[in-house]
Amino acid sequence: YGKETLPEGQNHYKNKRGAQDAHEAIRPTSIANVPEKVKDFLEKDAFRLYELIWKRFVASQMNSAVYDQTIFDIKAGENLLRSTGQIMKFAGFMAVYLEGVDEEGEKDEEENPTLPILKEGEKLKLHEIVPNQHFTQPPPRFTEASLVKELEEQGIGRPSTYASIMSTIQDKDYVTKLQGKFFPTRLGEVVNELLVANFPEILDVKFTAQMEEELDDVEEGKRKWDSALNDFYVPFAKTLKRAEKQMTDLKAQAIETDIKCEKCGKPMVIKWGRHGEFLACSSYPECKTTREFTRDENGKISPKAPETTTEKCEKCGADMLVKRGRFGKFLACSKYPECKTTKAIGIGVKCPDCGGDVVSRMGRGGRLFYGCAKYPNCKFVSWNKPINEACPKCGGKFLVEKYTKAAGAQIICPNKECDFKKG
Repeated sequence: YGKETLPEGQNHYKNKRGAQDAHEAIRPTSIANVPEKVKDFLEKDAFRLYELIWKRFVASQMNSAVYDQTIFDIKAGENLLRSTGQIMKFAGFMAVYLEGVDEEGEKDEEENPTLPILKEGEKLKLHEIVPNQHFTQPPPRFTEASLVKELEEQGIGRPSTYASIMSTIQDKDYVTKLQGKFFPTRLGEVVNELLVANFPEILDVKFTAQMEEELDDVEEGKRKWDSALNDFYVPFAKTLKRAEKQMTDLKAQAIETDIKCEKCGKPMVIKWGRHGEFLACSSYPECKTTREFTRDENGKISPKAPETTTEKCEKCGADMLVKRGRFGKFLACSKYPECKTTKAIGIGVKCPDCGGDVVSRMGRGGRLFYGCAKYPNCKFVSWNKPINEACPKCGGKFLVEKYTKAAGAQIICPNKECDFKKG
């Protein structure tokens, strides 16, 4: 990368407050094995990890990038206009490693364009007025990277606990992850409301950060462990006793309604389940009828009519209904619980391998993907949504929708040897 990228001495970095050295960092022993040299000997994921470690380590020992920032103050009558731009004069470490932009709304280089060379006192001619209206945008939803960044800034958790935090909030259904972003579930919202109402001190981010600092002080011998534990547990025990009496037991809660069960005629009650609120027969377990419901602006409850289909149950011949579960909509037999047949809903595209229906599925990490309904007999999968349209260039059976931050939404051919794209 050139001698000018090499600093006079080694670059040293101080540990952040709270860094846990017991969780050892990756310390490269040699940079001689450049990524291109080892690529043929590693699997795809192993190579990408090796390349990331190699580039970041090398970049950490290079000189900083240098930009020239240009600001023009332009007098227009009684008004003063300002234009700002920047020019990269020296790439430095950015020639090797560039941090990815993860958050929406984060600035990129295009927002600081290169400006023309002007002289002081030069008269400018107005060519065009381009009016742009900017609205205040809501904060972007958290991704895993931006949530970890927020935890670091708030002093919550440690590098060794970030991964478990990400998995816990998803495993417990507090959030769902769509297109890489976290969305709170109804369960997550309710749990959050209950905890904040009953444990306001503990749910305060300042408390968590303070507790982390106290534990660091105990580790460094600046404070006695029993003193720190006593300061926490005495008020916590009182709060816990109060919460045991006041905190609502959602699962045991049953709110009566004037809606009658369609099967036995008994009143239906509002219950809380894994996927939120629903109507259930008050005579459960004798009658296991359940229904979804809606609330109007005045809070009035109305049972939601089941979505019917023309499809018949392959086991008993009854009508199949559209139901909603943890991973979205699916088909279920109308005679449930007598018949428990279910079926995924296709997206209108046939599997290119076996001709079966392509359906949407949810992976363990909450990531949406598409696969054949005949799995495990057919193992066709696609991370991008297939479209029932043949490729006009190579004749492939279908195209896919792909979204990237650089290009936005595009329709492309999934055939790696075909470069067709539109949009």
